[in-house]
Amino acid sequence: MLEESLKWRAAYRPEDIRWPDVDVEAETGKMYRASFRDREGRTVVIMRPTKENTTSHDGQIRFLVYVLENAILSLPEGQEKMVWLIDFTGWTMAHATPIKTARESTSILQNYYPERLGIAFLFNPPKVFEAFYKAVKYFLDPRSIEKLNFVYLKDEESMKVLYKCIDPEVLPVDFGGRNNVAYNHEEYTKLMLKDDIKTSSFWSDDAKPVNRVANGNLVADVTPQSSLIAAKAS
Repeated sequence: MLEESLKWRAAYRPEDIRWPDVDVEAETGKMYRASFRDREGRTVVIMRPTKENTTSHDGQIRFLVYVLENAILSLPEGQEKMVWLIDFTGWTMAHATPIKTARESTSILQNYYPERLGIAFLFNPPKVFEAFYKAVKYFLDPRSIEKLNFVYLKDEESMKVLYKCIDPEVLPVDFGGRNNVAYNHEEYTKLMLKDDIKTSSFWSDDAKPVNRVANGNLVADVTPQSSLIAAKAS
């Protein structure tokens, strides 16, 4: 699996993706790294499928990879897994991800970022979601399925599972917590541009980023060292 991961990284070059490359995909806050961590200190990635704002298969895949790379590099020392918090409130079949995109997303997650997912919470999925889940489940390996937790705001027992992982004090109100935090694209953009510089430092041979200007923003270029991330992901 390590060899395949290295081949994929050499071809796709995920470490070269920068915020200006995916900014348009993030405008609605459909997927982003949360400002809080779970009780174990793991990075939390929030996803809101109802806020999908593009139809570009390549753009959506590129954005997913960017978020994964950013989440991994944001993990504290000693942690190698992340948490997904997926809000399905208000979801309908009109929000369903195209099968092609769902299949490639699953392939990337399982083949090139294996064992990076610690646990995932599917929050308030409606009945109609079951049909879509059955189709997507076909592409999931058993280990991934075991990490999925269906959580419902009105189901006290399922919420206990979520609270056991994430403190209600930091959990957003939308997910049954007490934190009034909300996604702000302008502020998140500033954070990601700073993270791009850190990413450049991580991947460069001499830890000295070289910058370029893209879309009016200062963006870091990199010299990749893909074997490190690929090895940890395998």
